[in-house]
Amino acid sequence: MGEFRPVADVLAFLAGSWRVERRVVDLAAGTEGRFTGTTVFSPLEDGGDGLLHHESGTFVWQGTPRPAERTLWFLPGGRAGTADVRFSDGRPFHDLDLSTGRHVAVHPCAADHYRGEFTVDDAGRWRTVWRVGGHAKDLVLTTDYVRPDQDTLGQGHGH
Repeated sequence: MGEFRPVADVLAFLAGSWRVERRVVDLAAGTEGRFTGTTVFSPLEDGGDGLLHHESGTFVWQGTPRPAERTLWFLPGGRAGTADVRFSDGRPFHDLDLSTGRHVAVHPCAADHYRGEFTVDDAGRWRTVWRVGGHAKDLVLTTDYVRPDQDTLGQGHGH
């Protein structure tokens, strides 16, 4: 494990555009998919504090490419520099505090349990690893985020 980069203000760190590559592994079925695209963290349209997270790209599952997108809200958290992440309909998703460069979040969802680990490598690179388990799912989703002006995805990760 490499050292993680502490982030004093999550929203300031995330603001802007990121290239995204996500590997999705279905442990039960032994299948794997890949998402490639972009994530843009932009100001909220209503002028409120926080960021709109919009991800768009292509998801390839069992050889079939499909367009994919999702939207989340990253709102100011309970402490300075943290975030409260919500689904686009306003439902709570998880908290986010990268003050140590690493954060673990959990999200119970009906029959499944989501556990996400967020790590920051440097000012232009961070990663999430979500482990989703339960009656309906047995997945690992690993997502690398890289600023467009950084080197290629998959290089330089300390973890």
